[in-house]
Order: sequence, then C-alpha cells, then structure tokens
Amino acid sequence: MILVLVSFGFTTKSEVNVPETLKVKEPTLVLFPKNRTTFKSSFVTPPFLGSCYIGFKEALAFRESRGNYFIINTLGYLGKYQFGIGTLQLMGVYSATKFINDPSLQEKVFYTNISRNKWILRKYIKYFVGKKVKGVEITESGILAAAHLAGPGNVIKYLYSNGREDVKDAYGTSLADYLQKFSGYDISEISAIRNPRV
Repeated sequence: MILVLVSFGFTTKSEVNVPETLKVKEPTLVLFPKNRTTFKSSFVTPPFLGSCYIGFKEALAFRESRGNYFIINTLGYLGKYQFGIGTLQLMGVYSATKFINDPSLQEKVFYTNISRNKWILRKYIKYFVGKKVKGVEITESGILAAAHLAGPGNVIKYLYSNGREDVKDAYGTSLADYLQKFSGYDISEISAIRNPRV
C-alpha cells in the first residue's frame, strides 16, 4: 500500500499546449444586450439597476448603509435605508427588532415612505421639476431622495428659499447633496399615496 501511495507522488508533469486560436491576445468586447434573451417564467433574472426605481432605491440604500439590511448606525437609524423609529411608526411598524430582521419588511417600508413623501410633495414636484436651485437641476427623484434624508418639510423650505435654508444630517450630508446625487432617476412607477401604511 505504501508503494501505491508513493507512486502517486512521482508523476511527471507535461506541458499543455494551447492552440493559437484559443489564446486571448486583446481585450474582449462586452456588449450591452441589444437583443435581450427572453427566459421562460421559471427563470428568475436579476434586475438591471439603471435609472429606474430599482436603480434609485439601490443607489440610495448604498449611500445610506452600503446596502446592509442588518445595520444600526451610531444615531440609532435602522436597516438598509436607515429609518428612524418615528418614521417606522408612521408607516405602521412598531417593532424595531422585527424591522431590522426582516428585509422584505424594510423594502415595503421604503416604498410606502416614498409614496407618502410623493403625496406630500406632489405640488412642489410639479412646480419645481426642471428648475435650477443653486446650479442643480431639480428632479422628482432628487426631491424624494432629499425628503428621505431630512423629511419633506425641510425640502419645501429648501426649495422656497432658493437653497438658502439647507439642512445637513449629523454626518454632514446636505439636502443639496441628495438633490444632485439622486437626480434623473425615472421613479414614475411610485404612486403618491396619502397616509399609506405597511
């Protein structure tokens, strides 16, 4: 048996010759799928994170928590989108423990809160979208991201003061930062809902 085991250690290595046609000599082009493949309904395809609602919410989540559902920051804000207890209660969520441990609940709360903010800010969105404040073009997605940061009331003050009444969170991020960073997303699929609850 020892002889058999020892014999495995003494194999000779042979070189592998790769044909010239298979060698990579230049960067390979990666094309955006012009002709998207259609899958049967049994397949689940990952979403394209472009400038739609999914791209908006994931970009915002990355800015807030690096996309971590289970994080609590130094000020006590919870989850992927960094919600405070007061906002959770407005949405109908009364258990911080349940919220932090349930990613699907966090997604529902985010959508519900954006719908609520869209309702509150609907007149201001209609009036200010396309205008510039302090050199930043105002968009619906920028307004809703800023409302997520500091609340719809502070967004209204900012817009009507032509940017003079800018507020910052405890980490130094201002409304102007969010208005610029999150501008240009197409979030028309979000419905404006008065007093929504999860």
